[in-house]
Amino acid sequence: MLQLVIGNKNFSSWSLRPWLLLKQAGLPFREIPVRLRQADTKAQILAHSPSGKVPALIDGDLTVWDSLAICEYLAEKASLNHVDLWPADPKARAEARSVSAEMHSGFAALRQQMSMEVAASRPGEGQTPEVLADIARIAALWTSCRERFAAAGPFLFGDFSVADAMYAPVAFRFHTYGVELPPLAAAYRDTLLALPAMQEWAAGARAEVGA
Repeated sequence: MLQLVIGNKNFSSWSLRPWLLLKQAGLPFREIPVRLRQADTKAQILAHSPSGKVPALIDGDLTVWDSLAICEYLAEKASLNHVDLWPADPKARAEARSVSAEMHSGFAALRQQMSMEVAASRPGEGQTPEVLADIARIAALWTSCRERFAAAGPFLFGDFSVADAMYAPVAFRFHTYGVELPPLAAAYRDTLLALPAMQEWAAGARAEVGA
């Protein structure tokens, strides 16, 4: 069985991405939770992953680290079960990969000023000019995708894909910090938050902090 090494559900945004993809793809796996920000955290992670960071996916004698690399690997495995985690159309697939890569490497201000804290409520905090610029870019990206792919389903490219998993932590951030969004972007955020798997993750986050 696949094993996924993850950090705290309350604030480990990188762990959420492959965890959610596994859930949405229906791939069975076992969680290996590691509590972050502890004296022995690095040693615990190094027992599973050479990077010393979460997440890490273990498949037999293979270890895959980095969220996007794990998602790519899971997309290949899911395709063997006829589950597509990238759009079938080549142009849409290329765009979905671009969208995912932009999330993976960008939006530094949002990450720094609006860190993921699922169980918290901090409306209005962290909205610096740089963060507002990141929010505007994400809202425009979400709106563009939803305008063009709405007929195919409720997610960025119609069906749930890696791109949606990459932006799932942003949905939690926008909820925590009370970010106002244009209608299509707000509806997409709510679609993500309503997923049973996202609700399960949120419940786990609340349990961690006793909320």
